[in-house]
Amino acid sequence: MTRNFAAMLLAQCKLNVMNAGADGGSSLAFLLLTQFSNKRTMYKIFLPAIISCIALAGCSTSKPGKTISQTQQPITTIAFGSCSDQKRPQPLWDDIVAKKPQVWVWLGDNIYGDSENMDTLKAKYDKQKSNPVYQQLIKQTSVIGVWDDHDYGVNDGGKEYPRRVESQQLMLDFMDVAPDSPLRKQKGAYSSTTYGPKGQRVKVILLDGRYFRDALKKEGKDNVPNPDGDLLGEEQWQWLEKQLTGSDADVHIIGCGIQFLPVDHPYEKWANFPVSRQRFLDLIAKTKPKGAMLISGDRHIAEVSKVTVPGLGYDLFDITSSGLTHVSKPHEEPNKYRVGEMVAKLNYGFITINWNAKPLTATVQINGDEQATHLTQEITF
Repeated sequence: MTRNFAAMLLAQCKLNVMNAGADGGSSLAFLLLTQFSNKRTMYKIFLPAIISCIALAGCSTSKPGKTISQTQQPITTIAFGSCSDQKRPQPLWDDIVAKKPQVWVWLGDNIYGDSENMDTLKAKYDKQKSNPVYQQLIKQTSVIGVWDDHDYGVNDGGKEYPRRVESQQLMLDFMDVAPDSPLRKQKGAYSSTTYGPKGQRVKVILLDGRYFRDALKKEGKDNVPNPDGDLLGEEQWQWLEKQLTGSDADVHIIGCGIQFLPVDHPYEKWANFPVSRQRFLDLIAKTKPKGAMLISGDRHIAEVSKVTVPGLGYDLFDITSSGLTHVSKPHEEPNKYRVGEMVAKLNYGFITINWNAKPLTATVQINGDEQATHLTQEITF
């Protein structure tokens, strides 16, 4: 019976494409993907029909994908995530699409490339991008992002990676960055994107913790502080200060592949470069951006960290979301700045800006599969 229904679905899809173009075919496929309750049955029986449905839609003339005006439309919802292995099942995209975020932010390990062969990296990006439900997200949402190490090309890599120039172009291709964008000529994948009108303006600043990063210092397998090393490189530091100084944005979301605030664990983090971490916090204190929060990935866990920055006037939070396809086994881990629990389940982050609140507030959730919510943090600016 289910196989007959799959055939009926494909026939209906053809009719939808004839009557409504690409939107008609893809919307029917999307409806099944987001609403069907038994995902295992869906993937075994209906996925071939769904893929055919989307292919039919792709062959039809379609309206351009939705874009968000960077000057007019207020932004209230931003989703973000990291650590998406293109070889593994990707069960969270339907949950993310159903939440209808206005912006999606990739925070690194967007693929697991780990190669100096650019054909290999491109093939892995293509596989990730071809996911049919991720394609729905691209259609309805503004997608931006930055890399971490595995999509950069080498685990724990820094400025020593010999193919960083070529790899950057592949990452920008994946993000659909225009060929004539200044990001194509810039050294490093850092960027700033501003959304919304004056009075409801959001600036998303994404920092590149790979292209300019000095070598890690090791004791055995553990990372230890490198007192002389730098994370961002002077060019990126100067750019960041310009982005924050006198900014007219009301909310500043600052992202990086690795965690900003935690200092206790032995893995990758800003604290491995203590001079850089302190310089960053001092810059926040100096420029006093309105409504700043930090977002990060990498760790295969999710957690919320918080510090007080002298003179800032509100607490500074670092929201870590990782990963989209795989996570660590449940375990204990020290973090003296942690607020709430550490989550070791598949997850993504979701920010809701409450523009009507006085003072301005944001609600940040760590969400998971089947519309689960694992953590909620209210942030007041």
